[in-house]
Amino acid sequence: MYLIKLVVLFLTLVLSVNQVEASPVDTYEFRDEVTKIRFQALTKELRCPKCQNQNLAGSNSPIAADLRKELYELLQQGKADSEIVHFMVERYGEFVLYRPRVSALTYVLWFGPVLLILLGIIVVIVVVRRKPVAKEVLVLTAEQEDKLKNLLNNK
Repeated sequence: MYLIKLVVLFLTLVLSVNQVEASPVDTYEFRDEVTKIRFQALTKELRCPKCQNQNLAGSNSPIAADLRKELYELLQQGKADSEIVHFMVERYGEFVLYRPRVSALTYVLWFGPVLLILLGIIVVIVVVRRKPVAKEVLVLTAEQEDKLKNLLNNK
């Protein structure tokens, strides 16, 4: 009886806990709607250095909050988007960009998938075009048939 009560209590606790994930809420005052739109676009284009697969807009990590604050301050200073992106890349490296620039270091990222697909298509074409080896029908001469019969009879 004690065990049943314990299980019921445990299930009640587990089922009553409601986990809610919320995206970060920043309350920044913008001087105009254009600056607000730029802020939103940049937070979606810049990656959180800690989360790795989230942009600044969707990350709850403390560093993402700091970067959003830094981004807000740079926008308030009148910096252009390219200056802000350059600042973030200088500070955190190319990783901070969701769409890395095309450079000698990122050729594999940009052109690797296309090359792999082309290589796959070439392999498929070669395999499909390869003609199957035709099987020749072998006919034994009378002399060969006699030798075969003799060999089979001796064993």
